[in-house]
Amino acid sequence: MILLLILSINNILQYLNKIYKLSQIMKLVKNINEKNSIKTEVSDKEAEEAFRTILRWIGEDPSREGLIETPKRVTKAYKEYFQGYKKSTNEILSKTFGDVEGYDDMVVEKNITVESHCEHHMAPIIGVAHVAYIPKNNVVGLSKLARVVEVFSKRLQTQERLTMQIAKAIMEALDAKGVAVTIDASHQCMTMRGIKKERATTVTNYYLGQFKEDLSYQNRYLRFIVK
Repeated sequence: MILLLILSINNILQYLNKIYKLSQIMKLVKNINEKNSIKTEVSDKEAEEAFRTILRWIGEDPSREGLIETPKRVTKAYKEYFQGYKKSTNEILSKTFGDVEGYDDMVVEKNITVESHCEHHMAPIIGVAHVAYIPKNNVVGLSKLARVVEVFSKRLQTQERLTMQIAKAIMEALDAKGVAVTIDASHQCMTMRGIKKERATTVTNYYLGQFKEDLSYQNRYLRFIVK
């Protein structure tokens, strides 16, 4: 009887020990998740120090006269290059106009400058975008189409994703009948380095709605953008 009681107590203690260990593990996981969920803001000073490190890494002296202010200038430039992370296309496209007397054909805006950076080498992507949409009820100010291109361009990108993001944002925000986006750009990650094909450009297209379903709309759009 006593032996059974001892065994029972021992089993209970082992069980409680397992529960305690499990609770500690769960607490540790929770702490890790909480730390990961906190987005750490990087200060300008930290960014400038990182650029000083890069200058030393390439063999330069960050303290020489011509480079003393370079980390600060580069940090300021990067804020401009990547300002798209702090902007929302929904806000840009929220203002629309319904007084268009029933206009329901495509609206095409051509040759919108694209200045982006590839996410693989952070090298510039330079080119143009052509954007078209078929309004359902409302139209949007023409400058807003260019601003949408600007927002997504001012982020680290691939050209394929950039093309799709522009099209989907316009389609969703305007509830358009269709959207078409074309980008023709040069990637300096392959013109200035690597394979070094200076004259190479890349063309991407993305169609939604009537532009995807009806080839006559695609063909008209393509004729417009090559004129």
